[in-house]
Amino acid sequence: MIDVSSLRRSYTRSGLDETQLPSDPMDLFERWLQEAIDAGLYDPNGMVVSTVDEQGQPYSRMVLLKNYDKSSLVFYTNLGSRKAQHIKHNPKICLLFPWYYLERQVMFTGTAEKLSVAEDLKYFHSRPRGSQIGAWASHQSQLISARGVLESKFLEIKERFKNGEIPLPSFWGGFKVTFDCVEFWQGRENRLHDRFIYHLTSPGQWQAPQRLAP
Repeated sequence: MIDVSSLRRSYTRSGLDETQLPSDPMDLFERWLQEAIDAGLYDPNGMVVSTVDEQGQPYSRMVLLKNYDKSSLVFYTNLGSRKAQHIKHNPKICLLFPWYYLERQVMFTGTAEKLSVAEDLKYFHSRPRGSQIGAWASHQSQLISARGVLESKFLEIKERFKNGEIPLPSFWGGFKVTFDCVEFWQGRENRLHDRFIYHLTSPGQWQAPQRLAP
């Protein structure tokens, strides 16, 4: 067994105080997202999506944020995937952006709903052709006997659509997560981290951010 008990570091890159907090949490989120991009982080739009199955068992996985506005965040997936099936039964969801290098995290909680076919189609055709083929080839979360099965399916789909536009799969699409709570975390020395939480009180209106003990 690897001894992980002593693996730690001191967080000294930055701090966060009340004077830096805008009235709308998305203004700070966008600033931090841009700083993550400017820092050259891998997948700065990567986020952990957590859902719960019908037995109350939580699951988490990484996906990529593909759109956002003042009230929602968007990601895409196979509609037969584990996460999509969880959302079908329980639309409550948590999204976490773990920007480790910057010693920052942002967490959103809210409700997921399916995007329209028109929105799915617009984004699907903006993807690289290989990603479009991959969406057709993989029945996400289903058991397969070997990687070769997946690669053979990819080649089959590639051949099928070689002469034209790749259609939107009926089993693929996006979810919009409308959030009502946002929490910002900035690492600090001696584990005295800065944490602030925003709660939505009415559409477009946020309660003044409150500091949480780390």
